[in-house]
Amino acid sequence: MAAFDGDVSSTPYTPECSHQGFRDAALSDYYRNDVAQRHRRRSRLSESHPIHSDREFDVTSALTLPTGSQLASSGFETAPGAEPLPFELDQVLDFRLPDLIATRRFLHAHPELSGQEFDTAALIARKLAVAGLAPRLLPKGNGVICDIDGRPNGPVVALRADLDALPLNDSKDVPYRSTVDGACHACGHDVHTTVLLGVGLLLARLAERGELDGRVRLIFQPAEEILPCGSLEVIEAGGLDDVTQIFALHCDPNLPVGQVGLRVGPITAAADNITIRLGGPGGHTARPHLTVDMVDALGRLVTEVPALLNRRVPANSGLLLVFGQASAGTQYNVIPNEAMAAGTLRVLDRDTWELAPKIVAQVVRDVIAPTGATVDVEYLRGRPPVINDARAIRVLTAATAAAAGPAGVAETPQSMGGEDFSWYLEHVPGALARLGVGRTAANIDLHRASFDVDERAIAVGIRVLLHTALTATAG
Repeated sequence: MAAFDGDVSSTPYTPECSHQGFRDAALSDYYRNDVAQRHRRRSRLSESHPIHSDREFDVTSALTLPTGSQLASSGFETAPGAEPLPFELDQVLDFRLPDLIATRRFLHAHPELSGQEFDTAALIARKLAVAGLAPRLLPKGNGVICDIDGRPNGPVVALRADLDALPLNDSKDVPYRSTVDGACHACGHDVHTTVLLGVGLLLARLAERGELDGRVRLIFQPAEEILPCGSLEVIEAGGLDDVTQIFALHCDPNLPVGQVGLRVGPITAAADNITIRLGGPGGHTARPHLTVDMVDALGRLVTEVPALLNRRVPANSGLLLVFGQASAGTQYNVIPNEAMAAGTLRVLDRDTWELAPKIVAQVVRDVIAPTGATVDVEYLRGRPPVINDARAIRVLTAATAAAAGPAGVAETPQSMGGEDFSWYLEHVPGALARLGVGRTAANIDLHRASFDVDERAIAVGIRVLLHTALTATAG
């Protein structure tokens, strides 16, 4: 299968060289805040950098479940009204499903944080290469792009999954619990990755038979959870070149397996990061009148600023500032000379999002001015709302009905969560849908250390995205 045309390297992925050379300090430099969302001159996709030979056994053996392990809740029966996949691909999917579930569990047990997804990317590239495809690594080696070519002159449709885990300790008691301290797939990115891998393997079969219209581009993206966003790295590397539409799924534990949440227009909020630092001379707690009471100033900051912001913007903008970190001082009898608070600002309305940095800076200064503290506001642009294209949602709706039956199509509200898929939609039309992964256990939410999914959702997701690709490439 052909890889990218144009300004990317023509050398395909080969399984003989090492990806370890990408592990260097430049990675952390790339993700510094001072280059957040800055579009640099486009980088080329890298030469091939697969799994190091001394990891070959670990990777291949991980794709086979341990003796006695069962794929609990992994089987999925075709829903009433669902359409079979073409050319007996349902049977192929059923055959591959145990391997795909095992892949998901391996990824869950071996998570990699944002910007560090080297082994994950190498594993995905290896699996695609074994299937006869030509995956490419992103310039830093922590993401994969793979074109699957069908009939010429057709549209180029992109499907995207994210690879990174969250900095949490996994609290689940399951055989595939994270083995990495401080890293956990608590947002379902292991599922997203597995679903897209499964789609790629099935599309490869169609392409071999000459039954694929157009071209499908698989994007396995790093660094969705941090700023700057990994989607910008993909765009800069040419990942959207010639793309006419782009689609993605995101796990939703509030929807049951077999349902997909769809919505025209905004489906997520804009999300930015804010860090505020206060300063003063410090002093003795016996004489706060002779200095700046930094703890008092911090208390005003974290309570008054969020409330006042809602009086500076339209009520229907849905602006929400929540601080997740606040600190000041280390001694009970010392007024500190500095304090800090950090949090996220989320807003449903795109116009208000554009004005938010200026409004926040002014409200913070208005609140802190009476205390006498100095103020430094670091406002880091994150991502705009994901705004789903109406035509793309029609494609997803038809695909969902075909994959999961008419009952699988569900409406979904706009959430306050942020998703860097929005940056793709600044360039090409597309849509993000919510994949039902709900389990019977209560209080299982995203970004919790206890998060897990009903693995039957993997087969549903594969069928949905496969039907999506076939519908979109058919025009």
